[in-house]
Amino acid sequence: MTTRKWMTIVALLALVSMLLPACATPTPEVVKETVVVKETVPVTVKETVVVKETVAVPTGGELVHLVARCKAAPPHEEGRCNNLLAAVGAANAALAEKGDNRRIELEIIQDNADWGDYKTEFELASDAGEAPDIICSGHEHIGDWAPAGYITDVTDMIGDYPEFDDVIDSLWNATKWNGKMWGVPQDAEARPMYFNKTKLKELGWSDEEIASLPDRVAKGEFTWEDMLDTAEAAVKAGVVAEGNGWWHRPKNGPDFLYYYYAAGGQIQDEGDALIFEKDAALKVYKLLYSATQERGILSPTRLDGDWTSWHTGWTNGDVLFLFGGSWNWAEWFSNYVADRGGEDYLWEHFGFSAIPALKEGKDTPITLTHPLVYMVSSQCEYPDLALLLISKATTPQLNTDYAIASGHLGILKSQADYPPYTSNKFLSQVLPLLKFTTFLPNSPYWSAWSEAYYLGIQSVESGDLKPEEALDVVVEQLQNELGEHVVIR
Repeated sequence: MTTRKWMTIVALLALVSMLLPACATPTPEVVKETVVVKETVPVTVKETVVVKETVAVPTGGELVHLVARCKAAPPHEEGRCNNLLAAVGAANAALAEKGDNRRIELEIIQDNADWGDYKTEFELASDAGEAPDIICSGHEHIGDWAPAGYITDVTDMIGDYPEFDDVIDSLWNATKWNGKMWGVPQDAEARPMYFNKTKLKELGWSDEEIASLPDRVAKGEFTWEDMLDTAEAAVKAGVVAEGNGWWHRPKNGPDFLYYYYAAGGQIQDEGDALIFEKDAALKVYKLLYSATQERGILSPTRLDGDWTSWHTGWTNGDVLFLFGGSWNWAEWFSNYVADRGGEDYLWEHFGFSAIPALKEGKDTPITLTHPLVYMVSSQCEYPDLALLLISKATTPQLNTDYAIASGHLGILKSQADYPPYTSNKFLSQVLPLLKFTTFLPNSPYWSAWSEAYYLGIQSVESGDLKPEEALDVVVEQLQNELGEHVVIR
């Protein structure tokens, strides 16, 4: 075993050991202090912050210790767990009003672990009987954790908490598996196409053409093909360097699925098996092969990059078009251009729209929403209290504070008329992108499907395989990995 692998395992086990047993035995003591502990865990996690918020308990009452676990990029995403902490008072007040002598004591564990490590950590903790009571994670993990018995079916409990009536109806679909609901939406977002106003102007675009681009994308008048042609023209004119006409993310992730959707692909139908449509995938592979190997628009090593250089390459103005996330806006003005004017600098130099329609595919603009979801561990002894706490964090004020700080979209119907939300220029302009949105599947087979599909993307972008060859490799891997759980058509 290599040193790196060993250190990764050590880091994961260190995290698991920090997760206290769910809903520890109640204590009659009245405790009033707040304790804040910071620990540094090597390799995979930086500055894991553990905060324990304790409360006073009425005589003869019960102190229930809950643990919540969140992944959050600091400082803008820390509301994921901090909002739960802020909701403790309201949750305990609700208990007092009902004459319930239980009181919630909350401990949060929050850091910016790698998503793969974060998921594995929860699974290891669950297998060891040491899972947190509340886990905040991507909705697609429901497809793994619900059938594995790691999380709680909350379908029959959701109606007990009126705050949940305010959640945008369509977002509940992201919490479903096997006809049941397994969590509560925490945030939402969109994947825009960002464009560099300065570079477009250098290319000869007028101010009017630049300002109208989002509207033209929404109407289907500026397509994905038009974007690629514009990017190629910018490279040839020397406005941007070769490979900087268009950037996508530097790693595998949810975004690549909307390429397949844009090409007309379908991934789910009535049955449990996932679908892989060869024609749609081939369109994606041909597009990416052309962009990297033939037109000089996209670097053949883009998928070998890192997130820091991806952010700085964009914020330094080196790239013409970029497919990113709505949350990146907050990252950029908080962490990358704060010394250049922050958000005002972004508005001056960059714009955004939906992902343009792929004319050779579905021919409609598109984006993808990847809601994070609060889920209650199946090991939690007090799921009603866990949901009560989540409900008190699901309010216009707390969710809007988080949305503004993080660049995520609101999840509540009432936020459409909530002044602190509607007065935010970015959130109000990105919200209409949701009419073009799509979702990941909640399926235990999604990971294997995604890895195989991404293998084809890597192969054509690097030039190792031609699109048709990559498609054959992907189909073979899907059949080997998923068998009857995938339909190739």
